[in-house]
Amino acid sequence: MGEVLALVEARLRTALGEPDARAAVTFLGTDRIEVLRFPDAALGLVRYATLGMSAQPMTDPTAALADPVKGPRAELLLSVRAGLADTDKVLRPLAVLAASPQVEGVVVAPGASLDTGEPLWPGAPFTSVLVAEPGGLVEDLELDAPMDPVRFLPLLPMTPNEAAWKRVHGAQALQERWLAAGTDLRDPLRTSVTLG
Repeated sequence: MGEVLALVEARLRTALGEPDARAAVTFLGTDRIEVLRFPDAALGLVRYATLGMSAQPMTDPTAALADPVKGPRAELLLSVRAGLADTDKVLRPLAVLAASPQVEGVVVAPGASLDTGEPLWPGAPFTSVLVAEPGGLVEDLELDAPMDPVRFLPLLPMTPNEAAWKRVHGAQALQERWLAAGTDLRDPLRTSVTLG
């Protein structure tokens, strides 16, 4: 387990640079989840990455027995514009989301909605995120067979209206709305996109 996380952290550092902060959260009955903060001054962004979710493969909740080796592995990434909101308070909600496969037996995959039940940070208009396709910012990390690769899944904050609309129309339709409206998904203060 420790070896996988060391490889994951090395991949994150290669892709995002050196983290300037890290926090650890432990939930009862789960492995420790860390959240690393990576500043990107050139783009005016701050990126948050979980570390610990990929230590165990995610297991289908309907499976009779959890396979300790095979199964999808992932970490979560969130990118926001720096200095506009107190986004560092997102550390605990991110750790909660990263622990959900262990706690609730869910498999986190692109297109899924994850709900924190509270604002992602103080005053945030978002209480949930859309899991986007991996491979853009941080490439998948191949592990020794038979282990699945670790995928780095970007999270796109959703307002409650967007989350409700997505449940009816699907992730693809919501992403098309965002694209058509030129929505800045990294803006921590943005309002909901117009949903007809």
